Amino acid sequence: MTFQVWGWRREDAPQVLAWVRDAEGGRAGVPMRRSPATKDPTAVERANLLNMAKLSIKGLIESALSFGRTLDSDYPPLQQFFVVMEHCLKHGLKVRKSFLSYNKTIWGPLELVEKLYPEAEEIGASVRDLPGLKTPLGRARAWLRLALMQKKMADYLRCLIIQRDLLSEFYEYHALMMEEEGAVIVGLLVGLNVIDANLCVKGEDLDSQVGVIDFSMYLKNEEDIGNKERNVQIAAILDQKNYVEELNRQLNSTVSSLHSRVDSLEKSNTKLIEELAIAKNNIIKLQEENHQLRSENKLILMKTQQHLEVTKVDVETELQTYKHSRQGLDEMYNEARRQLRDESQLRQDVENELAVQVSMKHEIELAMKLLEKDIHEKQDTLIGLRQQLEEVKAINIEMYQKLQGSEDGLKEKNEIIARLEEKTNKITAAMRQLEQSDNDLLTQTRTIAMSLVKCASSDSQDQYKLVKDISF
Repeated sequence: MTFQVWGWRREDAPQVLAWVRDAEGGRAGVPMRRSPATKDPTAVERANLLNMAKLSIKGLIESALSFGRTLDSDYPPLQQFFVVMEHCLKHGLKVRKSFLSYNKTIWGPLELVEKLYPEAEEIGASVRDLPGLKTPLGRARAWLRLALMQKKMADYLRCLIIQRDLLSEFYEYHALMMEEEGAVIVGLLVGLNVIDANLCVKGEDLDSQVGVIDFSMYLKNEEDIGNKERNVQIAAILDQKNYVEELNRQLNSTVSSLHSRVDSLEKSNTKLIEELAIAKNNIIKLQEENHQLRSENKLILMKTQQHLEVTKVDVETELQTYKHSRQGLDEMYNEARRQLRDESQLRQDVENELAVQVSMKHEIELAMKLLEKDIHEKQDTLIGLRQQLEEVKAINIEMYQKLQGSEDGLKEKNEIIARLEEKTNKITAAMRQLEQSDNDLLTQTRTIAMSLVKCASSDSQDQYKLVKDISF
């Protein structure tokens, strides 16, 4: 099982080292207790374990930052750190009697962390699911390694040392975890959050390991002092590397944001094209309806002319029979008036329909103007994006080469927009032709009516009034 947790930046390492140095001087947030005149052996043990923990944590942080790499299980300072932590947790541990033998393990208090810290349930379940662990000590060692990889060891142990009434079931009153030295060690563990660990717990034999502290690792000689300058230079190089990586990350984020904006503009252009196609289809439908209305209007005009001819014949017949029967003439005259009212109403309906068509034409023209305005705004936005892409080109030439294809795509979109504008102009010209044809149709209708009026002027006064009502 392999875990790798990232969260702390290496730039925070100097602050953490300074905090660790403060903790070494007794300023870690918990005041050190002065040793009494007569030294207690347990107090000496606690002091020795505290000093070893300080040296182990400090050496682990400094060596990890000097090498600038992820730590693995074979790293000696890391192994010694786990050994020191095991000794610290074992100090003052109560011996529990069982049926077969005495049991003295640190898995009991570590398992208690799950009840105090809900986020620790996952690590406890992972440790219990490991197939190669058979002893409680092996589970405790796996728990420490997983907590270090999660960078939560300090948080877990802090929740544990606060509950001293619960710890009293596992530790003696003079144990390191029950005294102030335990709080100092927990404060020092915060500094381990600046390092990254990649440990394979599944294949490691943690049950049979022997925890022996190697004091030779913490004895410094003149060569170690002479290597400090080289470590400082390596740290400076690592800082420069991190700066370059951060700058590259920012440039990549800028380029990705520009790509996303270009994609959004392409989507919006696609939507505009679809809307233009829909508008074109609507215009074609309106043209078909207009053509149908024209044909219906012609039919109405033909029927009107037929009715006028029939009415004229009827009027002539009525005039001939007027001498014979005045009463029959009045009835026919009333019938003719009724027919005239019907024809006038039909003509009024046709004019209303033409007005509706004219209003629909104006609405279509307004929609086309709005579409043209939206296309111009999208063109301005595309121009602004081109300027931003040119600025990014000055920063990183490689990014510009990748974005060259995007600029070609934008040029194609501009050409498509220009074609759409030409189609819009053609549609506007077609609408104007339709309007002109409607005006010509009205003019022809009025001309026919005037010709009928002129033809009817030679007849009698009543016949003239009748034809005049029909025309207008």
